[in-house]
Amino acid sequence: MTSRRTVALGFAFTFALVVLGAAFSAPSQMSAPVRNFEFVYLTRIPASPLGAKTLRIWIPLPQSDPYQAVGSLKIESPFSYAKHRDPEYGNEYLYLQVPAAQMSSLEEVRMSFQVTRQEHRVDLDAHPVSAHSAGVDSPGLQRFLQPDHRVPLQGIIAELSAQQTLGIREPLGKARAIYNYVIATMRYDKSGTGWGNGDAIWACTARRGNCTDFHSLFIGMMRAAGIPARFEIGFPLPADQHDGAVLGYHCWAQFYVEPYGWIPVDASEAWKHPEKKKYFFGAHDDNRLQFTVGRDIRLDPPQQGDPLNYSSIFTQSWTGSRSRWSPSSRSKIERAVAIEILAGLSLRN
Repeated sequence: MTSRRTVALGFAFTFALVVLGAAFSAPSQMSAPVRNFEFVYLTRIPASPLGAKTLRIWIPLPQSDPYQAVGSLKIESPFSYAKHRDPEYGNEYLYLQVPAAQMSSLEEVRMSFQVTRQEHRVDLDAHPVSAHSAGVDSPGLQRFLQPDHRVPLQGIIAELSAQQTLGIREPLGKARAIYNYVIATMRYDKSGTGWGNGDAIWACTARRGNCTDFHSLFIGMMRAAGIPARFEIGFPLPADQHDGAVLGYHCWAQFYVEPYGWIPVDASEAWKHPEKKKYFFGAHDDNRLQFTVGRDIRLDPPQQGDPLNYSSIFTQSWTGSRSRWSPSSRSKIERAVAIEILAGLSLRN
């Protein structure tokens, strides 16, 4: 009987360094700040774990949307690969399936692409306040009203949502009340353990964490109030640097209210920059690169085991052992398969 050794390395378990750094912001034709850059995305994969027969790797790819144009993608890989999309959210991944015998030493997959990233800002004063948000029954929105494994909509999350929106009828007012509560209650603090899993109950109890924890609590309370909300993740871009480190991942959220459509929010950045609290309720700046959307992700081809908490570099290997190995701590994950991501920005004329 063959067991499967599974390692999920989320953006939280990787690190990013700028190889070359230079970028600029400039007004677009719509007077929105725009950033143009080349992004270099290097995945370093060590030799296969002992006893492995096959290694499968899914590497997230960024996609274009109305606020982010990705082009000139170049992939350099020592192994054959294919592009796949997950069936629920449509996130795109580079998929590699490699015989372990071919992974006897460190290998690299290098991707580079050109990006034009534009500020996403919604004028929340452009429409009269409405007590209803039409269109939330759309099939495209229903997933973003449902719970995630770590974002339940019952119990304390529902109670908090009801308390903070008591007496407020219009969805935009409810959203603002929840946003204000999260910022006033949470603290950006990555000390100790427990943070970074996007666990809304933990965030509610600990009242601290990183961007995943801030936005898990926000999304849970929003969905409990009947307002669609979604999780997005990618990399931050240094606002005032032309070189240096890209310090890990960043995530944010959007919520849906008619007639505005999807409205951007960044609660953790608002906490870190109180002077921008009003701005980040209705805006994402251009200092970010989005990779994927959603939680509880089922890949294509499907991974074994549970859905991914959120988008990740994901690795599975098959061994000849009868035992089933399931990592339960970050130290075990890092010892099993250490995958590095080196990311860089360079000026595009």
